[in-house]
Amino acid sequence: MSRPAIECAARIGGSRSHAGTAWRTAVVIALMLASQPGGAAPIEPPPHRPPAGVVRIWGTAQAQSQVQAWAADFAGLHPSLRIDTHLTGSDVGMAGLYTGQADIVLIGREATDSEIKAFEWVFRYRPTRIEVMTGSLATPGQSPALGVFVHRDNPLARLTLAQLDAVFGGEPRRAVPAIRTWGQLGLRGAWAQRPIRLYAPAAESGSGRFFRQVALGASTKMHWDALTEFAEPVHRVGSADSAGRRILAALAADRGGIAIADLGTVPAAVKPLALATAAGGPYHRVTPAHLIAGRYPLGRRVYAYVNRPPGAPLDAGVAAFLRHILGPSGQRRIGAANGYLPLAASRISTQLQSLE
Repeated sequence: MSRPAIECAARIGGSRSHAGTAWRTAVVIALMLASQPGGAAPIEPPPHRPPAGVVRIWGTAQAQSQVQAWAADFAGLHPSLRIDTHLTGSDVGMAGLYTGQADIVLIGREATDSEIKAFEWVFRYRPTRIEVMTGSLATPGQSPALGVFVHRDNPLARLTLAQLDAVFGGEPRRAVPAIRTWGQLGLRGAWAQRPIRLYAPAAESGSGRFFRQVALGASTKMHWDALTEFAEPVHRVGSADSAGRRILAALAADRGGIAIADLGTVPAAVKPLALATAAGGPYHRVTPAHLIAGRYPLGRRVYAYVNRPPGAPLDAGVAAFLRHILGPSGQRRIGAANGYLPLAASRISTQLQSLE
């Protein structure tokens, strides 16, 4: 079995008790992807139209309270439509979409290559993606932004994505030579020859993949010799332990380190850096305003994925719900109570156009 197919089957399998038929069909698709590398799968696509009067929403469990708020408002405006939710996980959500059991999938990340390939294998076209929210500033599980941190004694104040690539990457892709010492970032004196030690989420975790996609151009080659990875604890119920907390605790004890972590728990011994997408700036610190506006490079989005055949309109109920959550009342429902942030007006306009 190919690696993408194995990853697809493994992720879906982790939630099979919640997904029944979707899980079984998804595993069959993964096996077909592995055993038939060329050509299209000889299977009949499931119906992609929702049942009459129902909009079925699958996806991330962390969006439960947000979806409930949207659904309550939507019911008052569209009493003939019922919102049916199955929010047990992003991985299972995408399986629901390509097995025809979900109409909208809400996930706090972009769909993986394996998930897109599985959908294409069934329907022969890609799913449609719509941004619906901005990820949180620092709320665990709510697509939090990632910060770049150094020890408070470090005089460095800012970095570009190209420099970040050169520091963490094993093969920098942004036309910047590899950076291995603080002197290469402009620090002088005792800092100049000091090697840079790296701390980050596990490369194959959600945060790790997001960081590699944005900062390293999706490269899988990192500066492994200097990198310490931190995986999320297996059991987190009732525990304050997290990869981000442990990453920053390690950095607090290392004046020569640099770390990638969420802003959930930031010790006094470390400080975040301002980031710029390109050389020359502008540089932005991670704030709610900069996340909403899309100025901070390591901010995240929450996406809705739907099944829309090329040249065909969206199902009326699906389109109505998406327009509702992208409208003024739907965006006002997004706030500090659930961790997520709304979209900027300019981004909302673009997303609404994609529904036409």
